[in-house]
Amino acid sequence: MIPPSGKNIDLICFSHLRWNFVYQRPQHLMSRFAKERRVFFFEEPVYDAPSQYNEIFDDTASGVCVVTPHVTSDTENVEDALSHLLDMFMESMKIQTYVTWYYTPLSFAFSAHLKPALLVYDCMDELSSFKFASPELKDWEKKLFAKADIVFTGGMHLYEAKKQFHSNIYGVPSGIDVNHFIQARKFTKDTIDQAYIPHPRIGFYGVIDERFNIELLRAVAEQRPDWHFVIIGPTAKIDPASLPTNKNIHFIGMRDYNELPAYLAGWDVAMMPFELNDATKYISPTKTPEFLAAGKPVVSTSIHDVVHPYADKKLVSIADTPGEFVAAIEQYLSIERGKNWINEVDALLETMSWDDIWKRMNDLMNINIKTINHENKSQAYV
Repeated sequence: MIPPSGKNIDLICFSHLRWNFVYQRPQHLMSRFAKERRVFFFEEPVYDAPSQYNEIFDDTASGVCVVTPHVTSDTENVEDALSHLLDMFMESMKIQTYVTWYYTPLSFAFSAHLKPALLVYDCMDELSSFKFASPELKDWEKKLFAKADIVFTGGMHLYEAKKQFHSNIYGVPSGIDVNHFIQARKFTKDTIDQAYIPHPRIGFYGVIDERFNIELLRAVAEQRPDWHFVIIGPTAKIDPASLPTNKNIHFIGMRDYNELPAYLAGWDVAMMPFELNDATKYISPTKTPEFLAAGKPVVSTSIHDVVHPYADKKLVSIADTPGEFVAAIEQYLSIERGKNWINEVDALLETMSWDDIWKRMNDLMNINIKTINHENKSQAYV
């Protein structure tokens, strides 16, 4: 872990997502912040310890220090225990002037006593609508809104829903590592565990949870047994036994972020069969531009932030019923996409790089720190 910097103050990120789970918005942003400042990624607790302690892991590839608090399963006051572990960690790392960055309002329950130079709430999802969400989420989010200096949202639909709750809020949809996913346009050799699957292949990667429309996948697979559906990703919050067992559906498990372009290269069409429910109402799937960067046509259910702007620009097809899904995929399989389509895709992707999105958020963060420091006559540096 690098020593404290006199120039760029530390950043403590509180996340509901594990650092080594699916690589998404927190990982993209925090790894970029880590290039210029110390970044500490504080995960949700694990209830498995005979006594409480912090598990610390320095991710050398990203420069991020990952902290996983471990507490006993019978801890009476978890918030007090986590607060103590947090304070111990900050003291050991000599963290004095810092930014706090929240992905989950629940972390505010044990960190509200902190006095950051800036409090950022990056509201990437409407977590209260997710399966098994804590009933306390909404109350803690209200408290977080009240204390936050700046708020970001992970999509424009979510921004419209949240903008009434804060005066300094910005809609910042997630971006894409274009150079990473554009590699899929050049791969010619198939991955070993996908090579045996016949074409046409229709693929999806992501978490298989309550947002994934299992019955839509099952119905489409039954209607077209000659098509093959490749599903990459972990299962969460649903019973794996509920997954369809059709011979033309291939669940091949979780794969590393770096491997995804190689899998994408072997697909004919990419799909996003999301449920239309409370859990998906405000999502803004990062896989939409990733699939497009790979040069793959996309069929999705009518998720607001997929319809606008992707379907509006005729870059993605929208289908909600099995019949519509089959028809949309058939059209893509029968018609070759020309240069105009890929040129329009590339023009849109030019505005969506993670580097540009991180820079915008970093600039806004630094402006707000300076404003707060000026108002408080503080000498904190950014």
